[in-house]
Amino acid sequence: MPYPVTFDMDFVERRNRLTTFFRPVLAIPQLIFAAVYGIAFCIAYIGAWFALMFTARWPIGLYEFMGGFLRYVTRVTAYLYLGVDEYPPFNGTENDSYPVRVHIAPPLERYSRLKVFFRPIYAILALVIRYALGIVISVVAFLSWCVIVITGRETESLQNALRFALSYTTRADALIYLITETYPALEDSDGATAQPAT
Repeated sequence: MPYPVTFDMDFVERRNRLTTFFRPVLAIPQLIFAAVYGIAFCIAYIGAWFALMFTARWPIGLYEFMGGFLRYVTRVTAYLYLGVDEYPPFNGTENDSYPVRVHIAPPLERYSRLKVFFRPIYAILALVIRYALGIVISVVAFLSWCVIVITGRETESLQNALRFALSYTTRADALIYLITETYPALEDSDGATAQPAT
């Protein structure tokens, strides 16, 4: 059975030195929006937890909202850490034209109340791996920043390392956000590898 959340990111070799140099500054409006979006997410998370505990089902509106937040945060993270040059939209809707894509399957018919209740404990291993890959993302982004500012190009090896780390953290977040209740594998076998954009 395919994992219900997949991640894909296009590889573009030629990059803009100027926007790369000022990336942390350019990302400020996105980070402010993400903070506001995050407040709404926290309220929705509490509502979703109670809904899942009492009914073992996701209210479809909440599920779509949480999935939208996951997509948005993933796009902003990929932009901030130099996975892509294209500025992310200020929303979490599906957008196959954007170079970072997160596809989320429809909700299950029923969810395990036990897994929902014990999610902080159940997700500990995913959180540990996610934390370690967060360090990888930071190191790869720093190396990418140096390479792009000097050469105007990104290397495929750095892009693939970033893609691997972002792919897992996105799917781990889906587990933490209650979107899925199955553990993500380290490799996203259902998502495409980093391929040159056409």
